[in-house]
Amino acid sequence: MWKELFHRERERETDSEIWNFIMLTIILLLWLNGALSEEASLAKPHCPIRCGSISIPYPFGIGANCSLDSSFSVVCNDSHSPPKLFFESLDLEVLQISLEGGTVHVNHPIITSNCPGRATASDSTVILSGPFTFSDTYNRFTAMGCDNLALLRRQATIISGCLSICNISSSIETGCNGINCCQTSIPPSLKFLNASLGSVNRDGDQNGCKYAFLVDQKWFIEEVKDIDSIASMEYVPAVLDWRIRGECYGNESNSNTRGSCGNNAYCRANQTTALQCFCERGYYGNPYLPSGCQDIDECTNYSLNRCDQGCTNTKGSYKCLCRPGYVLLGNYSCFKLYSDGGSSRKKVIVIGTCTGLGVLILLLGVWWFWNVIKRRRETKLKERFFKRNGGLLLQQQVSSDKGNVEANKLFTSKELEQATDNYNMNRILGQGGQGTVYKGMLTDGKIVAIKKSKKVDENQLEQFINEVVILSQINHRNVVKLLGCCLETEVPMLVYEFIPNGTLFHYIHNQNEEFPLTWESRLQIAAEVAVALAYLHSAAAMPIYHRDIKTTNILLDDKYRAKVSDFGTSRSIPVDQTHLTTLVQGTFGYLDPEYFQSNHFTEKSDVYSFGVVLVELLTGQKPILPARSDDEGRSLAAYFILAMKENRLNDILDARVVKEGRKEEILAVAIIAKRCLNMIGRKRPTMKEVVMELEGMRMSNGALTPVMETQCEEDEYSVDELAGPCGPSSSSTGSFFSGTPIQSSDVMPLL
Repeated sequence: MWKELFHRERERETDSEIWNFIMLTIILLLWLNGALSEEASLAKPHCPIRCGSISIPYPFGIGANCSLDSSFSVVCNDSHSPPKLFFESLDLEVLQISLEGGTVHVNHPIITSNCPGRATASDSTVILSGPFTFSDTYNRFTAMGCDNLALLRRQATIISGCLSICNISSSIETGCNGINCCQTSIPPSLKFLNASLGSVNRDGDQNGCKYAFLVDQKWFIEEVKDIDSIASMEYVPAVLDWRIRGECYGNESNSNTRGSCGNNAYCRANQTTALQCFCERGYYGNPYLPSGCQDIDECTNYSLNRCDQGCTNTKGSYKCLCRPGYVLLGNYSCFKLYSDGGSSRKKVIVIGTCTGLGVLILLLGVWWFWNVIKRRRETKLKERFFKRNGGLLLQQQVSSDKGNVEANKLFTSKELEQATDNYNMNRILGQGGQGTVYKGMLTDGKIVAIKKSKKVDENQLEQFINEVVILSQINHRNVVKLLGCCLETEVPMLVYEFIPNGTLFHYIHNQNEEFPLTWESRLQIAAEVAVALAYLHSAAAMPIYHRDIKTTNILLDDKYRAKVSDFGTSRSIPVDQTHLTTLVQGTFGYLDPEYFQSNHFTEKSDVYSFGVVLVELLTGQKPILPARSDDEGRSLAAYFILAMKENRLNDILDARVVKEGRKEEILAVAIIAKRCLNMIGRKRPTMKEVVMELEGMRMSNGALTPVMETQCEEDEYSVDELAGPCGPSSSSTGSFFSGTPIQSSDVMPLL
């Protein structure tokens, strides 16, 4: 008997195990079928839905009539294991397609130079067609290797680039910050990409391995630790943006005006006819297919509805239901009714009325309390920002008789919001690496320029505070005047006098008849900038190094007088110090080579940048020369020095300079520029000496001052390096120009 009972029990357990296995199999099959049907709904009917592990949603497709047009057509190459997906019209491998983000991840080639075991490709060109552009949101242009100048071009124009300098270790664990590795962003809507590798140090080792590539920044941070990580790679992931062409005149609340998207979908368009589609709220699927957006059944998933007792699905939403004897209060809660006839109805009415009034009073109280807390929080936040941004120190300066900041120079955030119409896009004067400048009007009608930071980080916060401290000490007609600041915001905002006529860069490289840049005006501007720098270096209370002198930081006022601006990277130096040790900052083409090598910034580094400005005024060319076969990647300063050495200055001068300027004056300015560009900082003149030379030359019609003549003798030029006042043929400067030589008797001293 016991054996019979035992066998029956074993049979029951076996039947139970079989039943559980059958149920689990059914559940898995249902789940798999749902997953496959959901994936199939993303592709066009009767079209392949995958290539290996890559899903292919419409408007992309494999084969005839499976994609929106030929630009979205892809090909699955089964010769690889696993299979690989490629664009039919682009020579790029597809890694992932995103409908929601409107992006495609692709394998993008790496270009190399002097790498063992790899073919050298000093430049690479990728051209995108159709609806695809390189994503400026996700991608970064990256260069790796020692002394690697990587430039990114749109055809013949340099649009971006970065420089990685040398270090003994190849590790980049501290980040890709310029040592053996550098990164920079790319312009938006970029379709033509041409990258090249070069070197800045012509005398250094040219045989080091160099890399350049466009890469998905997220992948780069997660996967690349050092140069060895990409040594064996030929491709890296990059991201393309894509949109479809069509009309977009609907929105999420009106599916009948969906434009070129499918049913139950809405679209967003940019300034062109390119648009992106999305399923409306309550729907999921592929918004590019006519019926791709399917209704979500919120009632089958408790996390998608808030009903207490029952739920019924509707198109794009759901409704809550209550059992008999209950009534729906609001949208989700069921309230139980009494069953004693009319009395219960009265109770329901009274309870409902009291509940409604109570809820209304509660909402009003919460709203009032929230506004009080919000105002108090905003006030405390403003106070915290004010203290962190040096507000207490500025208040002490205001109360002091010797303070540099007047009481009317502290603006509130509300005043600046009103002045700029809540920072309207139409009020933007310019944008740079440190922030955005808006044109504003104060309550008294005064026009000002308001500088607001782009991003909130400690580096830019320090630059803004630094600029307030420095500019509060400066009062000079050739330096942009600081009118005040606002310290109630997360990053301080600066209020300057409004300079109406733009930058010197614009007038040099985009000359017009409204203000022709004559030779006399060039000399005047050069002298005014030199006076401003001389004041900063020696006449201010504490010497100030600007550290970013360039033509875009030189503004012209209503009388076209030069004013030096943008002191975000400037530093005050105690009188007993001779230099400043910092990370390399500045602008390509204007950087002092000695500072670049040593990280020691001196007043002679500002002199070098001023020399580049002088060369721009003389030649009318930009600090980085456009790509040409003979001097690709060469700086204007190096090209100018070579022209002086080869006695062909006349070949690179601006036509207007040659036409209007006297040869003596042009040559004198060129010699000043060359001395400012001396590779050895101690051999450059001071800005005081430059001012004396420029002013003396203007007063004496192009003659050199004694300061010039003395320091010419001290410069260690070779015998044939200069043919002019500093060379052996000082009696004649005719070798620089075609025409009559200039006799030494024409050059009159200042004193």
